[in-house]
Formats: sequence, structure tokens, C-alpha cells
Amino acid sequence: MKNKSDQEIEVKFYIIDLSLIEQKLIDMGADLVQERIFESNLRFDRPDKSLQKQRQVLRLRRDTQNILTFKGAAEEGSLVSIRQEIEVVVDDFETTRLLLELLGYRVVMEYEKYRTTYSYQNCLVVLDELPYGTFIEIEGPDGKTIQKVAQELNLQWDTRVTTSYVYLFDNIKEHYPEFEGKNLSFSAFSGKRIMPDELKVHPADVRHK
Repeated sequence: MKNKSDQEIEVKFYIIDLSLIEQKLIDMGADLVQERIFESNLRFDRPDKSLQKQRQVLRLRRDTQNILTFKGAAEEGSLVSIRQEIEVVVDDFETTRLLLELLGYRVVMEYEKYRTTYSYQNCLVVLDELPYGTFIEIEGPDGKTIQKVAQELNLQWDTRVTTSYVYLFDNIKEHYPEFEGKNLSFSAFSGKRIMPDELKVHPADVRHK
């Protein structure tokens, strides 16, 4: 959900029981926008990692469409993640990958997830299943609206995550040296259970004392 200046305004929450959250969304009258689908993503950078250094993202995603995305650096000091996002649908995934590589970009990360998308109160609420855990992203027109939806879902606002899934993956590497590569896939994580403290997150659907 973008505003007129192509801004992405969102926040993430780490979730223990995604099915309960989904049932609550249904009970609240949320509209199903997209049934559960599999996503394959390629993240690109230059050899000098200049995009990463500038906290920018260049990503090619394949699900029901092929989407090329640029994300600018997130604004600092905000309660939610606010960043420029420009997306374009492309016809051919592999040709687009080749074009980017010929322009000097290289794949620095491959990652997978399953995503289910709902619409509620002028926000998109997406349920994400990643190899290392389950999350909710709430994307809306402003932080106040996002916070209101989070409260209706009984999520603890102070557990929100404003960094990207890729940066969370970097936290895992501190505990699992075998993940020094670039493959964030379900097969790579097979048999492993990643704990919240290893991700440096707290469950938003569990009340803490």
C-alpha cells in the first residue's frame, strides 16, 4: 500500500501462532486479498556492496507475478519503517535477472517465504512464513493507523520490528556459522528451529511480565 510519494510505511511483528492471528483477522471482518502463495526472491547489489552501505534494496521477486523492486533507506527515528519503494511488474524473471547482471549487479541473497494477504481498515496485513519463523507485516497510510490495527490484533506494540527480513537473517549468522552463505531457503533450514533471541526479536502475541 503506497501513498502518493511511493512511500512504504509498515511494521513487522514476530508471531508464535500465525493461525490464531489469521482467525482473528477473519473474525474482525478482514478481506482476503491473496491466498497463501510461495515467493522466491533475489536480492542484488554491486560488487562494492554500495546498495547495502546506503541501506537500499534492489530485489526481484517471483510469485503470481514477477516484480522488480527498489527500496530506499528507511527514515531514522520513526515508530514504523518509512522508506521509498518503487515497483514494476516484469514479464520475464530470468531475462530481468540477466539484464541486472549485465548492468553490474550480482545476486547477494536468495530467500523464500509463504505469504497470505488480508485487507483491513485501510491497511494490508500480510502473514509471512519464513524458514526461520513467522511474522506479520502491517502496511498502511501512516503509523497511527498501523498502530490501531496492531492493537485490534492484540499485538504488543513495543515488540515491533522495523528492520528487514534480510537483516534478521544476519542476526542468525551470529549463532550458526554454516549460514554464512546467501541461501535463505526452507531446505537450508530443514531440521533447525530458530529461537526468538537468536533473531533478536520478541513474540508480539505473547504477553510479557
